[in-house]
Amino acid sequence: MFRYLITIQPLGFLYASAGGFLSPENLVGRAQSKFPPDAYTLSGLIFSANKSQNFASQEELRENLFVAGPFWANLDDLNASQDFYVPIPSTKMIGKAEVNTWELQEDGWQQSNPNSEMKPAFKWQKLSAWNQDSQTLLQQKAVAKEPWEYLSMLHPNLKSNERSVREKDGLFLENAVRLKDHACLLYLSTVPLDKGWYRFGGENHLVEIESHELQDQHPLVSLLQQPIRCSFALLTPGVWGSNRISHRYPQHPDFPKPRWLLTAKAVPFRFRAGGRSKADGSRDTGRLGRGRYAVKAGAVYVLDDPLNQTWWESPEAWYPKEGYSLKHIGCGLSLPLDVAGL
Repeated sequence: MFRYLITIQPLGFLYASAGGFLSPENLVGRAQSKFPPDAYTLSGLIFSANKSQNFASQEELRENLFVAGPFWANLDDLNASQDFYVPIPSTKMIGKAEVNTWELQEDGWQQSNPNSEMKPAFKWQKLSAWNQDSQTLLQQKAVAKEPWEYLSMLHPNLKSNERSVREKDGLFLENAVRLKDHACLLYLSTVPLDKGWYRFGGENHLVEIESHELQDQHPLVSLLQQPIRCSFALLTPGVWGSNRISHRYPQHPDFPKPRWLLTAKAVPFRFRAGGRSKADGSRDTGRLGRGRYAVKAGAVYVLDDPLNQTWWESPEAWYPKEGYSLKHIGCGLSLPLDVAGL
């Protein structure tokens, strides 16, 4: 079971062009911008921070480390009740003043207000209000927009032999992200990180990290202990299938084939797998995993046969394995969800 909430506050800007590709038509890296960083970024940081001192070996750490995210929190809510924000399930569409819901009928998904052309105004909701209906979420102000904004940063391209800008092509643009002062990124983990400043992400920007021990009465603890029956929603992207082909659900014969699935367009997913250990105790640089697609966080599954187990109890054989099971980086973290019409 997850035991810690890991909070991350950038000391300045973070970059968000990871996962996208720069081209003459995309000079600022906005296409496929990827933020916040996925859970495997935190997983790599925990390994690089020499956390094996609390374990007999790196292998023992590998077996015991589970992380999941990304999420975010309002610092006031976090300090008061450890509440944080997770993706809104796809069945709920919440505007600034109105709501709509996808309900399950005999012939498939139908909107509760089919004449509405409302576009959702919010993508995140408080975990403490997980199974509340759309109208209640809006009335209780338990929904929110992401607390970050994209900014284009102008950088100097320095000469190789002196700290001055090149005469030609001396400047370039990059897509940066600024997190609002009242917010922090948040991840779940079974292993804590010591409080301090760390370099985080591919650009090695400084962030302040703190570990908060999860309270026994926290809503997440009870939700993760509730067996999933016939309907559930993803809190994190779900990666299913082999490293050559992606699927929408686990292909293991013990996993019941979903009858209905409500989701958005698949998202790119790629991570760096850990390198091999050398004879002197060091490790090779990890290799970049094969690119694949993931079912987007918020996807809702409806099964014919009850699953009758929690995400934590689900077999690792259901998850792709590339160096290690992707369950260890929170793949497809799921919670039971009430679906209208069932």
